[in-house]
Amino acid sequence: MYKIAVMGDYDSIYGFASVGLTTFPVEEETSTEEAARLLRQTAESGYGIIYMTEHLAARLDREVKKYASQLMPAIILIPGVQGNTGKGVEQVRKSVEQAVGSDILFGGEE
Repeated sequence: MYKIAVMGDYDSIYGFASVGLTTFPVEEETSTEEAARLLRQTAESGYGIIYMTEHLAARLDREVKKYASQLMPAIILIPGVQGNTGKGVEQVRKSVEQAVGSDILFGGEE
């Protein structure tokens, strides 16, 4: 069975520990290189799903894109306490469009 991780600032992710998910706090003071290394270590440690705050994903955009073409881990963006940027919803929309061949929100007519 694969494990599930949550990455982002502490205030955004600490509640996920109460439902048994492993949390990896990454604060603003954490360098981008250190955060990218933590993502790589998490991905290589048997985590099948990594929930990540949109804010952190924006900082690690290049690293996150490396995993987009891989089967695992699935990186799923979630809003954090900084607010919702819409990037997570856009990611899901693109995945569904790719899977079904049509944009489910706009009926394929953009």
